[in-house]
Formats: sequence, C-alpha cells, structure tokens
Amino acid sequence: MAGLGVVVTGGAGDIGAAIGEELVRRGAAVTLIDRKSHEEAQPWLTRISEPARVAYRQADVRDRRALEDVLRSIDPLDVAIGNAGIVESSPFLDITAEQWRNHLEVNLTGCFNLGQAAARLMVGRGTPGRIVFTGSWVQDVPWPEIAAYSASKAGLRMLARSMARELAPHRILVNVLAPGIVDAGLARSQLETEPQFARRVAKVIPLGKLQTAEQVARAMAFLCSPDADYITGAVLLADGGCSLFQFDE
Repeated sequence: MAGLGVVVTGGAGDIGAAIGEELVRRGAAVTLIDRKSHEEAQPWLTRISEPARVAYRQADVRDRRALEDVLRSIDPLDVAIGNAGIVESSPFLDITAEQWRNHLEVNLTGCFNLGQAAARLMVGRGTPGRIVFTGSWVQDVPWPEIAAYSASKAGLRMLARSMARELAPHRILVNVLAPGIVDAGLARSQLETEPQFARRVAKVIPLGKLQTAEQVARAMAFLCSPDADYITGAVLLADGGCSLFQFDE
C-alpha cells in the first residue's frame, strides 16, 4: 500500500486509530479526521508508530462543507474510510426523536457525505479509488435496545451497494466491513456501563472472546489492498460468529 493516500473518519477513536496505524505500517499516508480538537485527539494520535506519515484534521462528518474542504486538500486520495459512528442504547419505546436523528446523521448521512465527496474528487481527477464503510453485524441481527444504531448500519449497507453499482465504471470500489463486538470504543463503553449488554455479550460470541481493534484494522486493510481489487458492493462480515444463532447447549 506504499504511496496510497487514505482518509479515515472517526480517526480519534480506538478503531479509527488502529486502522490508521495498520495502514501506515503498510506504507500508506493517512489523514485521520474527527470532530475532536487536536488536543483532545492526542491520546489516539500517539498510538501511531510513524507520526510523520499521519495528518490530523478536525471536521464533523455532519458538516458537508468542512469535510469537502479537508478532502480537497488531500492528493492523492486513493481510499476513503467512513468509520465515524455513535451508539446510544435505549429500548425502542423510549427512543427520542433526537436520538434517532443523531444516529442517522452521524452513522448514515456522515458516510454519505464522505462517500459522495470522495467519489466526486476521484472522478474529477480521473483516478480509481476505494471507499469502505465500517458497518456492523447488527445490520442484519436485531440486537436489543439499539434499534436506531442497527437501522443506520442496515441503511449503510444498501448505500454502499448502490454506490458500488454506479461507481464501478469510474473504477471506484465500494464495500462495507462489518465487525463484531469490539473490546474498544463504543462497545467497550457499553460493557462498562450497561450490565444487560455485558450479560448478552458473554453468551453470543462463538469464538469466546471479544474482537480487538487491531483485528478490525487488519480486515479493513484487506479491503483497501490490491488483494481486494475484484471486490465491490460486498460486506466483509468479520464478527467472530456473533451473527450465528446461539443455543444454550
């Protein structure tokens, strides 16, 4: 991946930083994008082993103009990774209109903003490219108390497939990586604050252990690599078997 220019939204987070580190290790020049200030992002930026190969830009994926400004400044732009996301647990009957709107705006519209802006630049420059979104295994499996999150990830899958169909003539591949339950970021926060979530997690993973951010990053790197040059409109399910139906015995 030497010489590739890559952007990662949600870069000042456990999974985003792990993706950045993995791609830098493989030779890419990475720009991490997040709504956090540079000072707030430092705990994640310090995880990058080659800081000279990483840039950090502050932008909220909901702010289309700010995102476009960042992307225009990156050349080459070979890979755009939509990784920014939020989750807020709530029983379906208690979900507020604001919670619903926030999930869609960040998880779905944020990826639309990134994907369309990046694709327009790639087409305008006449260069091929990759666009990859971080989805989730719950795009297909209704996990309790995260209906808004699951719906946003299910929408993301169809967005990627629609993009893949239309962008193929421009040599732009679009895919989704669907991780499982990661011992980092959003899931780690839920494990620490929601006892019911932790009880369910203890039963649902056939491999018997949580996924690491580094495992997610390696799967993401595959979709960005030459080894995935004939894959588009696909979902790489890397969930440790979470989506398999579980029996008590």
